[in-house]
Amino acid sequence: MFATVGMNSMVAAIDIAANLAQVRTRIEAAARAAGRDPADVALVAVTKTHGAAAIRAALAAGQRVFGENRVQEAEDKWPEIKAEFAAARLHLIGPLQSNKAKRAVQLFDAIETVDRPKIARVLAEEMAKANRRPACFIEVNTGEESQKSGVLPAQVDAFVRECREIYGLPVEGLMCIPPVDEEPSLHFGLLSEMAKRNGLRHLSMGMSADYEIAIAFGATFVRVGTAIFGPRPSFTGAK
Repeated sequence: MFATVGMNSMVAAIDIAANLAQVRTRIEAAARAAGRDPADVALVAVTKTHGAAAIRAALAAGQRVFGENRVQEAEDKWPEIKAEFAAARLHLIGPLQSNKAKRAVQLFDAIETVDRPKIARVLAEEMAKANRRPACFIEVNTGEESQKSGVLPAQVDAFVRECREIYGLPVEGLMCIPPVDEEPSLHFGLLSEMAKRNGLRHLSMGMSADYEIAIAFGATFVRVGTAIFGPRPSFTGAK
């Protein structure tokens, strides 16, 4: 289970509706500055380690697309919420272990962290069994950081073909998390070029600190958590 101590008081102290409105205003301004239609940029509200009260506050403010990092944590929170809010959409934005692929296919509407052939194969098998096909994004390790998941840039084209042609996955886009100590625009530009080269229309890139830059480089999904929900409570469950 995720941490609940003090969670309700934290939610009460944070005006999630006002924060969402501010983020949406900034998304719209960034899109217009880039000559883009703001409607082409979707906000993924990242609710990892935040509880149902925070999620419901965001839903009440009109937010419908959310992101979670862990399958088990999402299972603790989301089935009941999704049953109540049919229009809510949930993205997996954290690493996926093969033994959790079945549950991920059942719960998530998009899986943004497809990063190796084994995961692609297992996802394809579970999608066939469940007759459910959540959108897939290839996670790209644009900074080639040894501690991070993701396909290396030089391997992206081949892996996209493998996912499409061998496993038949519904690959719709690419995702990246730039290194914290590097200029994010370099990584966003690289991801955008790779997406164009492979005929992919979606780019999941940009978080609370840099989503406006990501929009300038073509992001269609931006993942924002802290700017909406405030500091994250500690997660106490298993990964």
